[in-house]
Amino acid sequence: MFEDKLLMFENRLKKVYRILGKQAKQQKVSCFRLYDRDLPEFPLIIDIYESEVQVTEYRSHHHLSPEEYDLWLDSSVEVILKVLGKSPEELHLKERKRKESRADQYQKTDDQKEFIEVAEGGLKFYLNLNDYLDTGLFIDHRITREMVRKESAGKKVLNLFCYTGAFSVYAASGGAAEVISVDLSNTYLAWAERNMELNGFLGDEYFFERADVLEYIHEIPPASFDIIVLDPPTFSNSKAMKEVFEIQDMHVDLINDCLSKLTPNGTLYFSTNFRKFIMEEEYINGNVQNITTSTTPFDFKGKLLRWCYKIQLK
Repeated sequence: MFEDKLLMFENRLKKVYRILGKQAKQQKVSCFRLYDRDLPEFPLIIDIYESEVQVTEYRSHHHLSPEEYDLWLDSSVEVILKVLGKSPEELHLKERKRKESRADQYQKTDDQKEFIEVAEGGLKFYLNLNDYLDTGLFIDHRITREMVRKESAGKKVLNLFCYTGAFSVYAASGGAAEVISVDLSNTYLAWAERNMELNGFLGDEYFFERADVLEYIHEIPPASFDIIVLDPPTFSNSKAMKEVFEIQDMHVDLINDCLSKLTPNGTLYFSTNFRKFIMEEEYINGNVQNITTSTTPFDFKGKLLRWCYKIQLK
């Protein structure tokens, strides 16, 4: 019975690898999602990062004994290595649990701090496949980043909750006159600065601000930016923030605060990973365009668990 399920997983993986691998090659994409819990018996996410493979296991109710679970996991990894033709050293296994405290998703898992360099859109980024829950590059946003790049020439760009600065790198690549990256984490700001330097963006027009976005946005004069990127966490109870952050309850005020800092023809790109998110459009002081579908890459079709909006002043 288990062998039959394992063979089913192998066949599924071969099929998606053939189809998505071909699409990735055609689109010159080297970092993409291969498998996303396609089969309930194998609740895994498999991401390709050039020569490396990250396998994320979402712990679920397997109803397996410890011995059965170990056999299941070891066998699953063996199948992945076989289908992808990878060595054990090229596979990075990560377990992702839901935190009881609902803490930020960017929780560190160990102290190895091993970085690799990957390419996307003709740009380079440092990734870490071992030490954090997220790698440093949200590959589901590659189309959104390209949109920002194409609109950034001569523009002033503000990247809020910037994480490792991928949007900032794209904006700089597009010829932005100024890029300000804001985050509360020194770790991720330093990472963002390294990504900018990796691509040769070292000028005085690039700034990195450690700040609580909820406070920082009120310090900005009106009509200061042409483009604002707003990709906040779903929830945060960080001690460095003065209040608990929940995107559903706070998105209207936060979006409207950002809109007030835009130039008349400016654009706000807003995204959230909250699955049950409802945009309260009637309270937004701008024209809201849902661009979730148009910014969904080929490898996330039917599987994307985030929302994306383009908002401009009325």
